[in-house]
Amino acid sequence: MGKKRVVKKGGEAKEGVTAGRGTGRLSRRKLEHGVLHVQATYNNTKVILTEPDGGAVAWSSSGSLGFKGAKKGTPFAAAQMGELLGEKAKALGLKEIRVVVRGVGSGRESAIRAFLARSGAVISTIEDRTPVPFNGPQPPKPRRV
Repeated sequence: MGKKRVVKKGGEAKEGVTAGRGTGRLSRRKLEHGVLHVQATYNNTKVILTEPDGGAVAWSSSGSLGFKGAKKGTPFAAAQMGELLGEKAKALGLKEIRVVVRGVGSGRESAIRAFLARSGAVISTIEDRTPVPFNGPQPPKPRRV
């Protein structure tokens, strides 16, 4: 991926200085309570940090970090996302978090653990909102010969 060049206002470019992994565009507001939405499928994991009323503050996914193919659904990719969002939450001053988990993928637990370790926020509740079908699909009709 190489080194990124950061251009200052004077027009000088510093070599070797890399931009933060998506932490530069955060607003300067403070967020004490938040909701962490984790959507873990077999192929990908998405993590969204929102305000208590539902407005999105920060997000990350395995694909946005550069993982491709089958590696997107791994617990390692989910842990990397959790660390990135934990840094963003720490910058916002997040103190208490409510976690909402959807899906059955392998990255659901590791994303929460990495977020908690990096941000230092206290988890108030963990809620599992995985959609479960009531009856499911209808079986095929018997074959007529």
